[in-house]
Amino acid sequence: MVESPISHSPISDSPVTHSGDVLVHRRGHLGHLVLNRPKSINALTHSMVITIAAALEKWESDDSVATVLISGAGDRGLCAGGDIVAIYTDAISADETGKKIGGAASASFWADEYALNALIARYPKPYVAFMDGVVLGGGVGVSAHGSFRVVTERTRLGMPETGIGFVPDVGGTFLLSRAPGELGTHLALTAGSVTGADAIALGLADFFVTSDRLAELAVALETRSAADAIAKVATAPGASLLLQQRQWVDECYASNDASEIIARLEASPNAEAQRAAHSILTKSPTAVSVALESLRRARALDTLEEVLDQEFRVSLRFTQGTELVEGVRAQVIDKDRAPHWSPPTLGDVRRPDIEAYFESLGNRELRLSSMSGAADGRIE
Repeated sequence: MVESPISHSPISDSPVTHSGDVLVHRRGHLGHLVLNRPKSINALTHSMVITIAAALEKWESDDSVATVLISGAGDRGLCAGGDIVAIYTDAISADETGKKIGGAASASFWADEYALNALIARYPKPYVAFMDGVVLGGGVGVSAHGSFRVVTERTRLGMPETGIGFVPDVGGTFLLSRAPGELGTHLALTAGSVTGADAIALGLADFFVTSDRLAELAVALETRSAADAIAKVATAPGASLLLQQRQWVDECYASNDASEIIARLEASPNAEAQRAAHSILTKSPTAVSVALESLRRARALDTLEEVLDQEFRVSLRFTQGTELVEGVRAQVIDKDRAPHWSPPTLGDVRRPDIEAYFESLGNRELRLSSMSGAADGRIE
């Protein structure tokens, strides 16, 4: 295995701080966060989220730090998402009588993770993300909300949640609902992945830099502004194959009903549309339906914080249901790739059941939007 040169470049100013699975560097005017679980493609744990947030909050008021960079150790990618095995274990936990009591640990994790996503989005200093290799789920959350999002020829970005009986979160529904036309809907429902060029076309990234120049860029960020350093190495991303498919995507996904979308995809003469229909039909019908509703509601909300509040409601309710547990079991625990979804078809998913995922959590609400409003001097 060839190790990433980024996580092993010389340290100029201070020693590396080993804090769990995140390395915290200070080099010149750069604060550098390295996600350091390469064997799991740097999947996020709760302690990693806390470490990242603490470093960002410290550097925010440190005048000697001009730019922040986040990257992943190893050569496989920035981050493969959250630690879904931990979420699965939490969701199935029970007391001595067998009564299901899970969800508390996941709720705590998501509360801190979503707060981190909001912090990244409003961070006052340049926040550079190296979105090289695999960037999935939670990896999108710690990168695509940044101000300088760099992809490469190796980037494979996606929100694969419907494949494990879940829905896009970490502000993913905010980002995907604002992608051109219905491209974000297509990506969310199929749980597919896209290239760096596609990510730029979707509005999830800004700059294309070949992977062999990332180490050079990281060094340049120590002394130069993010805009200047990136401009020196960025190149044209090439054509987005996904953007070229927008016509049939917009036509087929222009519905608020998942069954209608499937019917349009299956009726399309485009082979890619028919493949999309097949892909969606293998996913959890409940997750697909709730993901679609999440995207439509997110499109009508004004701020990322409002969307994160909504995602928190939905996420918690998935830990109380059957689909997330069954999806993770089939894909990760038993690996039989044969999930038994309940209900089994899109036609069996009732409208009241979808709407129940969005009902208020009462005193368990995340309330990031109200905290953001207070910080901005607004009363909501």
